Amino acid sequence: MADPIVLCRLDEIPEGGAKGFVIGTGAARRDLFGVRRGRQVFIYENSCPHTGGPLDWQPDVFLDVETAHIQCATHGALFRIGDGFCIHGPCLGKHLTALPARIEAGRIWIEA
Repeated sequence: MADPIVLCRLDEIPEGGAKGFVIGTGAARRDLFGVRRGRQVFIYENSCPHTGGPLDWQPDVFLDVETAHIQCATHGALFRIGDGFCIHGPCLGKHLTALPARIEAGRIWIEA
């Protein structure tokens, strides 16, 4: 089992918004992002299941205009925020890779 790490404070992700993260270095580097909904945070690998490319349009922009879905910058695929399931686009039916996260003392922890 991996050691838990702190990604950030909960208040560093705006309510209804998203934020990107980089953990590790070199070959161990992982690009992640989190989407906040109230006191819940959903953490995913920043990699589209269709192309493997990053999902963000620009830094920390992972959501569609309505902030209702995660949207891939490359081809517009839409993913549900709560489970990363693709509901529209060339990777229909596939999932983003989720990481378990928990909030303790106002901080977001993941097992990495």
